[in-house]
Amino acid sequence: MNDPKAKSKSLSIIGLIGLTAAAVFAIKAFAPGPPQLQNLHLPPGFHIELYASVPGARQMALSKAGNLFVGTKDNPGNVYAVTESGGARVIKKIASGLYMPNGVAMRDNALYVAEVNRVTRFDDIDAHLDAPPKAVVVNDTLPRDGHHGWKYIRFGPDGWLYVPIGAPCNVCVTDSPYAGLLRMHPDGTSLESYASGIRNTVGFDWSPDKNELWFTDNGRDLLGDNLPPDELNYAPTRGMNFGFPFRYGDNVPDPQFGAKAKEGVVFTAPAQDLHPHAAALGMRFYTGKMFPPEYRNQIFICEHGSWNSSVKVGYRVMMVTLRDGKAINYKPFLDGFCKDGEVSGRPVDLNIMPDGSMLLSDDYTGSIYRITYDKSAR
Repeated sequence: MNDPKAKSKSLSIIGLIGLTAAAVFAIKAFAPGPPQLQNLHLPPGFHIELYASVPGARQMALSKAGNLFVGTKDNPGNVYAVTESGGARVIKKIASGLYMPNGVAMRDNALYVAEVNRVTRFDDIDAHLDAPPKAVVVNDTLPRDGHHGWKYIRFGPDGWLYVPIGAPCNVCVTDSPYAGLLRMHPDGTSLESYASGIRNTVGFDWSPDKNELWFTDNGRDLLGDNLPPDELNYAPTRGMNFGFPFRYGDNVPDPQFGAKAKEGVVFTAPAQDLHPHAAALGMRFYTGKMFPPEYRNQIFICEHGSWNSSVKVGYRVMMVTLRDGKAINYKPFLDGFCKDGEVSGRPVDLNIMPDGSMLLSDDYTGSIYRITYDKSAR
């Protein structure tokens, strides 16, 4: 924080009741206002506009009928639908009172919702937006820990539902299923580990050419402003270990836990180091045709923004350029949500629309934006 009083208060809270409460305080210290699109910067030819206002907008999922479902993380635990009616977009509440229903996904016209400790399903949801059906419990065996408990979920090309379980701490040694990425069948059966050594992933996607998994991961706190990096990881096969809490970055030993790693364990280094403490969340391969060719099949990452860096970092959307499956560049695509230390938005998730435009959720102002490209600009 740049405000000395706020910083002092945050530090006193850390001393009294621990890191988790301090993190919440630091984030809530921001005072959100209406979207300030005039402050945002995009490459030439790109435009951004407000698509819909959805309180606490987090992960998004689009149905075949064109309805956009939106999860949230904070009380009152709502899930929303953005639908077209009479030429206007209408926001409808699908569920409420859920336990951090951050994650949403669509399959066979059913809406899957991930709370901290369970996954539920709302069948034939497009036909019941005004009177949603009773939720069907898919799996309720997940841990209830709130720390890094909110979930981002997606169905993979293999038909499995992928569900992360974050570490219940800033940094600690944990047993499975913590600090890993799980998957299950759509009916909730055959829950198994896909990857481990993952502190907290809140965004993943599969490459359009090989259907291989890529994901973001948030690095630990309290090692200073410059360590460790957040990560973009590549997991083409099941069973890989990405190092947490023993390694970070390019297999650098953690100063607290590095010496405790078991012998013989192979740790996979990131495909790309991301800015430390930027809180890399939702990511997508751009698979549309609206953007110019150099943007297609490249990775876009939401950086939600820091809470414990002495200078605010993140608050932007980054682009990672791949060549032959390797990351070769990492640069801003959309920035301006943090100007002179003042925050006006916090990017969370991305969704590629059928027309090739990109939707971006912002839980700070409760907004969903639409990013388009004007081909006449080239």
